[in-house]
Amino acid sequence: MGEHRRQEQTVAGAGPEPCYDEYLDVKGLDCPLPVLKARQVLNRLSPGSLLRVDATDPHARVDFEAYCARSGHELLHISNLPEEVRIFIKRSAA
Repeated sequence: MGEHRRQEQTVAGAGPEPCYDEYLDVKGLDCPLPVLKARQVLNRLSPGSLLRVDATDPHARVDFEAYCARSGHELLHISNLPEEVRIFIKRSAA
Protein backbone atom coordinates (compact mmCIF):
# COMPACT_ATOMS: atom_id res chain seq x y z
CA MET A 1 0.00 0.00 0.00
CA GLY A 2 1.20 3.51 -0.75
CA GLU A 3 3.75 2.42 -3.32
CA HIS A 4 4.65 5.08 -5.90
CA ARG A 5 5.36 3.69 -9.32
CA ARG A 6 4.91 4.78 -12.89
CA GLN A 7 5.01 1.84 -15.22
CA GLU A 8 3.18 0.12 -18.00
CA GLN A 9 2.27 -3.53 -17.70
CA THR A 10 0.64 -5.93 -20.05
CA VAL A 11 -1.85 -8.54 -18.92
CA ALA A 12 -2.02 -11.59 -21.14
CA GLY A 13 -4.66 -10.94 -23.76
CA ALA A 14 -5.70 -7.58 -22.30
CA GLY A 15 -3.20 -5.23 -23.92
CA PRO A 16 -1.24 -2.57 -22.07
CA GLU A 17 -2.59 -1.18 -18.82
CA PRO A 18 -2.42 2.53 -18.02
CA CYS A 19 0.63 4.00 -16.27
CA TYR A 20 -0.12 4.94 -12.67
CA ASP A 21 1.12 7.32 -9.99
CA GLU A 22 0.04 5.45 -6.85
CA TYR A 23 -0.62 1.79 -6.03
CA LEU A 24 -3.09 0.52 -3.41
CA ASP A 25 -3.26 -3.14 -2.42
CA VAL A 26 -6.60 -3.91 -0.75
CA LYS A 27 -6.54 -7.65 -1.40
CA GLY A 28 -8.24 -9.53 1.44
CA LEU A 29 -10.41 -6.57 2.46
CA ASP A 30 -14.17 -6.61 2.00
CA CYS A 31 -16.72 -3.88 1.32
CA PRO A 32 -16.62 -1.02 2.21
CA LEU A 33 -12.90 -0.96 3.07
CA PRO A 34 -11.44 -1.09 -0.48
CA VAL A 35 -13.42 2.00 -1.55
CA LEU A 36 -12.74 3.84 1.73
CA LYS A 37 -9.00 3.25 1.48
CA ALA A 38 -9.00 4.29 -2.20
CA ARG A 39 -10.88 7.47 -1.28
CA GLN A 40 -8.20 8.35 1.29
CA VAL A 41 -5.45 7.93 -1.31
CA LEU A 42 -7.36 9.83 -4.01
CA ASN A 43 -7.96 12.75 -1.62
CA ARG A 44 -4.22 13.31 -1.25
CA LEU A 45 -3.35 12.88 -4.94
CA SER A 46 -3.12 15.77 -7.38
CA PRO A 47 -5.89 16.19 -9.95
CA GLY A 48 -5.22 14.03 -12.99
CA SER A 49 -3.13 11.49 -11.03
CA LEU A 50 -3.82 7.83 -11.63
CA LEU A 51 -4.42 5.27 -8.88
CA ARG A 52 -4.10 1.53 -9.40
CA VAL A 53 -6.10 -0.62 -6.98
CA ASP A 54 -5.77 -4.41 -6.65
CA ALA A 55 -8.73 -5.99 -4.83
CA THR A 56 -10.14 -9.44 -4.14
CA ASP A 57 -13.56 -8.34 -2.86
CA PRO A 58 -16.11 -9.99 -5.20
CA HIS A 59 -18.10 -6.74 -5.28
CA ALA A 60 -15.14 -4.45 -5.98
CA ARG A 61 -16.06 -3.83 -9.61
CA VAL A 62 -19.60 -2.68 -8.79
CA ASP A 63 -18.49 -0.76 -5.70
CA PHE A 64 -15.81 1.21 -7.57
CA GLU A 65 -18.12 1.91 -10.52
CA ALA A 66 -20.68 3.39 -8.11
CA TYR A 67 -18.05 5.32 -6.14
CA CYS A 68 -16.56 6.90 -9.27
CA ALA A 69 -20.02 7.83 -10.58
CA ARG A 70 -20.78 9.62 -7.27
CA SER A 71 -17.37 11.21 -6.69
CA GLY A 72 -16.55 12.43 -10.19
CA HIS A 73 -13.32 10.44 -10.42
CA GLU A 74 -12.86 8.71 -13.76
CA LEU A 75 -12.84 4.92 -13.84
CA LEU A 76 -10.36 4.28 -16.66
CA HIS A 77 -9.81 0.54 -16.71
CA ILE A 78 -10.85 -2.63 -14.90
CA SER A 79 -9.12 -5.97 -15.41
CA ASN A 80 -10.63 -9.18 -14.10
CA LEU A 81 -7.61 -11.33 -13.29
CA PRO A 82 -7.75 -14.92 -12.03
CA GLU A 83 -7.35 -14.03 -8.34
CA GLU A 84 -8.14 -10.30 -8.23
CA VAL A 85 -9.62 -7.25 -9.87
CA ARG A 86 -7.27 -4.47 -11.02
CA ILE A 87 -8.83 -1.00 -11.17
CA PHE A 88 -7.40 2.26 -12.53
CA ILE A 89 -8.96 5.53 -11.36
CA LYS A 90 -8.07 9.04 -12.51
CA ARG A 91 -8.35 11.70 -9.79
CA SER A 92 -10.89 14.39 -10.64
CA ALA A 93 -10.08 18.08 -10.70
CA ALA A 94 -12.44 18.83 -7.81
